[in-house]
Amino acid sequence: MEKEVIRLENVGMKFNLSSEKLDNLKEFFIKFVKRDIHYDEFWALRDISFSLNKGDRLGILGLNGAGKSTLLKVIAGVYKPTEGTVKREGVIAPLIELGAGFDMQYTGAENIYLYGSVLGYSKEFIRERYDEIVEFSGLRKFIDVPLKNYSSGMKARLGFAIATVIEPDILILDEVLSVGDAKFRKKSEEKVLSMFDKGVTVLFVSHTLDQVKRICNKAIILEHGRIIASGNVDEVSKIYMEKTK
Repeated sequence: MEKEVIRLENVGMKFNLSSEKLDNLKEFFIKFVKRDIHYDEFWALRDISFSLNKGDRLGILGLNGAGKSTLLKVIAGVYKPTEGTVKREGVIAPLIELGAGFDMQYTGAENIYLYGSVLGYSKEFIRERYDEIVEFSGLRKFIDVPLKNYSSGMKARLGFAIATVIEPDILILDEVLSVGDAKFRKKSEEKVLSMFDKGVTVLFVSHTLDQVKRICNKAIILEHGRIIASGNVDEVSKIYMEKTK
């Protein structure tokens, strides 16, 4: 029997957007105390329901602003949904904002331990895997340089190398396989593909349809925060191609 690892039921995510421009903090507090601030409600996600079994690999397609990154953050636990329920089982490695736990003043080496602890790894574990992380990132020459001197691609490579050194049950990827040069993109995709043998469940956002088809067996299309198509990756890809012509 297949083991269910993710289930979303009627998930909705609402944000309150301030509909007025306030010039300073003082003005904000005065209006806040007087209850004089008006918000526009914005539903980034609405009525999202689906489930994934262990080993499923779901591609999430949609145009900018469709709600793809918000959906990943809700599944990863970064956001608590406004309505509905999210159930997850196992260790999650969310590669959503690579390097979100980095300190720009610290060196690459120091950040390996820092970011590793943010992701929940012990110091001993990181020490054992340190060389493997540095090797994979391809940043050995720059490992003792402060991160403020790294390019965004270098930071992403380091983040990816740290996050994938474990073997998570659920891997959440938001556009991260498009970082770095062509050689690193190929290497990072191969790393993800190698994790499939161990039954990892993947949620993957990418603007590259070919990459989604290589990595995923299932797909959904989001439009204005709602699922408008779901199913086998080849069938859903055809619908997406028609919509984006």
